Formats: sequence, C-alpha cells, structure tokens
Amino acid sequence: MHFKPCMIQNMATKLFTFNMQISIFTILFLLLSTKSFATSNSITDNFIQCLNRRSNPSFPINGTLYTPGNSSFPTVLQTYIRNLRFNESTIRKPILIITATHVSHIQAAVVCGKANRLLMKTRSGGHDYEGLSYATNTNEPFFVVDMFNIRSINVNIDQETAWVQAGATLGEVYYRIAEKSNTHGFPAGVCPTVGVGGHFSGGGYGNLMRKYGLSVDNIVDAQLVDVNGKLLNRKTMGEDLFWAITGGGGISFGVVLAYKIKLVRVPQVVTVFNIERTSEQNLTNIAHKWTQVADKLDDDIFLRMRFSAMNNTNGEKTIRAVFPTLYLGNSTNLVTILDRDFPELGLQKSDCIEMSWIESVLFYTDFPIGTPTTTLLSRTPQRLNPFKIKSDYVKKPISKQGFEFIFEKMKELENQMLAFNPYGGRMGEISEFAKPFPHRAGNIAKIQYETNWDELGVEAETRFLNFTRIMYDYMTPFVSMNPREAFLNYRDLDIGFNTHGKNAYVEGMVYGHKYFKETNYKRLTRVKTRVDPDNFFRNEQSIPTLSS
Repeated sequence: MHFKPCMIQNMATKLFTFNMQISIFTILFLLLSTKSFATSNSITDNFIQCLNRRSNPSFPINGTLYTPGNSSFPTVLQTYIRNLRFNESTIRKPILIITATHVSHIQAAVVCGKANRLLMKTRSGGHDYEGLSYATNTNEPFFVVDMFNIRSINVNIDQETAWVQAGATLGEVYYRIAEKSNTHGFPAGVCPTVGVGGHFSGGGYGNLMRKYGLSVDNIVDAQLVDVNGKLLNRKTMGEDLFWAITGGGGISFGVVLAYKIKLVRVPQVVTVFNIERTSEQNLTNIAHKWTQVADKLDDDIFLRMRFSAMNNTNGEKTIRAVFPTLYLGNSTNLVTILDRDFPELGLQKSDCIEMSWIESVLFYTDFPIGTPTTTLLSRTPQRLNPFKIKSDYVKKPISKQGFEFIFEKMKELENQMLAFNPYGGRMGEISEFAKPFPHRAGNIAKIQYETNWDELGVEAETRFLNFTRIMYDYMTPFVSMNPREAFLNYRDLDIGFNTHGKNAYVEGMVYGHKYFKETNYKRLTRVKTRVDPDNFFRNEQSIPTLSS
C-alpha cells in the first residue's frame, strides 16, 4: 500500500495530537489521583488531630490508632474478620482503625467522626455475616472503632446479674459465669467467639431461648455513647432508646459500651445428645413430625434439626440430619418425654450424655467431650472460610412431600445446610412488641441457610451465592410471607439495601419489615429520628430517620 506525502503528514499530525491527548489525560489522572490521595491524607490527619484534642489526657488515644501506612494495620483489620468473603484485596479498607481501650476513645471517635463527616463502623466480634462492622458498599471514607479491648465481665452471683462490655465474647461470658456458679447461665448463642455487642443488640438467640427467651429478654441495663458523645445508662437514655438497642441493632443509635444481664438458673446436671439420621432411616417422617412437635415439647428441651447432603456408602447422594439437643434435666426424664412426644426420633438412653451446663456449651459447639472449659476463652474461631447465611421462619408444619422436595433440591446444589431451630415455650409468651425482635408466638421454627466454601475469588463466590439464593427461593412455599420474615442477627443484604438518599425510609421498609415487622419498624424510626436526626450512625441496613 502506498501513501501520499499529505496523507503521511495528516497521520503524523493526528498521531501527535493523540499522543498529546494521552499525555494530558495521564497528567490529569496523576494530578487528580495525587489530589485525591492528598485529600484522603488530609482527612485522616484532621481526624487524628481532632481525636488527640478530644480524648482524655489520662488515657491517650495515640497508641490505639492504626492507619493503612502502619505495618500492623493489616493484622489489626484481619484478626476479627470472620467471613473471608470480606478479606479480599478488592474490599474497601478503612482510613483508620481505633482499637479503643477507654470510653473516652469512643466518645472522641463519635464527636470527631461527625465533625469530619466520616462514616463510622463499630466492631465487637466481627461475626457480622455481611461484614458491615468493618467494610462498606459505599464510596464514603470510613473508620472502624474496634471494641475487642473493651471486654470486662463483672459477675454478681448474689444479685444474679453481670455487667458485660461489648467487646467480650460469648465464650468469655459463659466461662466467667461458670467460674462463680455451676447453677447459673445465660441465654445467648452457641458460637463462643461471637462478640457481645452485636449479638445482644440484635436479639441474641441460643439453646436456652425456649426456657428463658432471648438475650435481650434478660437485659436490665446498658451503657451507650450517643451521637453527642455522652455516656448514657437506661435511666438517662430513656425507655424508648433502651428498647431500641435491645433487639433493634445498637449501631443505628449509638455505640453500646456494656450491657447488664440477668443471669438464669440451670440445673447442676443437664443432658445432651447429637444423634444422626439419614434418608434411608425414614428421615422424611422424622422431619415432618419434628415440625409438628418441636415447638410444643417441654420448655426445658431445645431439639435442633440440621440437614446437609452427602454421599452414602453406594456413592449416591443422600440427606444427613443431626439433632443436637440440650435438656435442662437428667437423661431418664428426657428419654421418657421423647418416647411419649417424639417416638419417631428413636432416642435411646445410650445416646444421652449427662454433664454440667458449661460443658454442654462446648458439646453444642462440636468440641470433643473432655475439652477443658478454658477453651471458651479462646478468640480463635474453629473455622475460617467464605460463607453466606440467610434466614426464614416456619409457621405451619411442612408435609412429608414438602420435605422430599426440599431434600431433592439440596442434593442438586453444593454445600447447602439447613438448620431448623425450634420455637415455642417462653418465646411464645413474650409480646412481639416487648422488644424490636418480633418473631414470637405463631412460629414453629427459624431456618438458618448456611453455605460454606473454601475457594477464594469472585467466580467461586458467585457460584455459591447463587446456590444459596436458589435454595432460598425454592423454600418460598414453606415459610412466612407478607412479609417473608428474617432475623436481624443473620444480616442479609439480599433482602434490601439502604442508600440513605431521598427514599431511605422507603428503602428501609423492605428489610425493616422483614426484621422487625411494620409496627416495630415504625417505632424504631421514631426513636432514630429523635436521638440521631442527622443519621450519623448508619450502615447499609441501619434504621433510617423519618425525614430521609
């Protein structure tokens, strides 16, 4: 091909112009990036200066601050990330982590965070299923107040109470109670590394709930740092705000520093078992009967049912169910009750193990029998991997045919686990308006959908998230509707996301009605509007103000 001189000249001119445009674009990009970096540094510097000015000189805040430029920053951030989905390099990182050791650090963080228009995240144990205590889906610069150093536990057996700070773990709470008494316990979750702050403020669900209700049903006082940096207790915050932070999620209203809990009585000897049944052992009939009786059993019995798919000895897919159970009494009485009310399970006395309540906590968490109770003081989870959790509520017994359909779908999908947690007992006696948590009478069980995987990366995450969502959609005929209810502590961004724009209240209704139902959601928004009118305390599923 031949080119005329003028064509060559025109091409050269265009090429020069194009290169100039590239260069100008590159320079502008570098300038903007430098400006953005400088702006980010400026924001962080201003924030840190404010923190130093506002903190109590007797408790210097400097040693608790970690910026991305600090070599310890990745370790501090990652130590309490419990869902490895949110430990990827693509996840936005905070501009600062404050590992608070004193209430003045939290007060300074709130006042200075608000003054610098920063988004604040509060982390107690890091078990937030969607990582909202240390990550964000927005482009806002944010910082994390990490509460793991604020974790004192003061047990008063004479008064049957304990003051528990937000950074303590459930395992630490159980251990400290058992140190003082072998006939006291507390109704909360089965995972010992969960932090108190998020668990209690969202409801607090565990295997004593049929006897004593939720954690929030047994909280008598609290300490909260409000949006103005003031430290409040139940009397000074008022009953509406106290109501809101005992089931409505504390992060929407302030920073919970501590809860005062009312201990409950447990016998010196309890009974546990964890028997297994498969599809080949009449599991469909057993599961169907469970939905008919589990919420009506003696209040001292918490009999869970958990399904997963596996290969049998012939290499064929089957469904395996385990029935982890706690009974507040001896094995003889337990076998008598289940022989009468749930003979399909086929419980034998040889299946039962008698132990102390604190030992049952370890048993229920799948630790081997004989594991020392000091294990509950460990803050290291038994397993770390990416996962997704969803929830549902069952209000009517599921038929045998229904379970057959469910089991077939589980066999088609990978890594699906369904846990049915029984209701009834004390849960059916407490009004749905007593606390923001409304899921009380009329529920047979709560379902927890759990999908775990080991592969990292977007491709694996997309595949397994899709499996979870397919299973959830497939369960629609068997669960609550209008609204399809969900559990706040099983945070799930699939069911709604708040941009906190002009329609924040309406956006909040989507997940708000699922977590709290309409009446409680409206009351929560009224409290929010009064105590935090500018919506400083917020995340992707926080309570919005009425004006937004």
